[in-house]
Amino acid sequence: MITIRHERLADLVAREQLLHAAYGPARFTKASERLREGRAPAEGLAFVATEDGRAVGTVRLWHVTAGHDRPALLLGPLAVAAECRHRGIGSALVARALREAKRKKHRAVLLVGDREFYGRFGFSAERTGGLWLSGPNEAHRLLACELAPGALDGASGLIAASRPQARARLSALVGRAGREAAAAAQPA
Repeated sequence: MITIRHERLADLVAREQLLHAAYGPARFTKASERLREGRAPAEGLAFVATEDGRAVGTVRLWHVTAGHDRPALLLGPLAVAAECRHRGIGSALVARALREAKRKKHRAVLLVGDREFYGRFGFSAERTGGLWLSGPNEAHRLLACELAPGALDGASGLIAASRPQARARLSALVGRAGREAAAAAQPA
């Protein structure tokens, strides 16, 4: 049985292993990763899917601004263990993240992803035409979901991280978890 719960510190290594398996080292080159780098996710908005006590999926939401002084969240990255895909785990993680974000009174969520998958949750490019990310990215994959009607009306400008960097200890733990995941994935 799949359980979705809030992420715990003990999940960091398993989370990084999931992300490495899903995206490889290329994830560190993405513009959306620059917004997350060295930062903590939005409080109470990091989730892990577990099965038999093992992490099989992960998603987080991050504080950003959608242009000048317009608060929003950035969803991602979403990853599900290869052997667990096509079972609705990714969908359940996204639905939980959006439900919690709305409950916490957040107004909009942005992401870079596939419209075919994320469209079922209300994401579209309809409100992102005036927004952009710094660095290389695929503008057509920039999607938004308003949790409050009109939250992104007239939004334009650079999408930027909006909260201070995480404490050094958390950043070090995440960095170490990423290195451990990469090392574990290397052939012996």
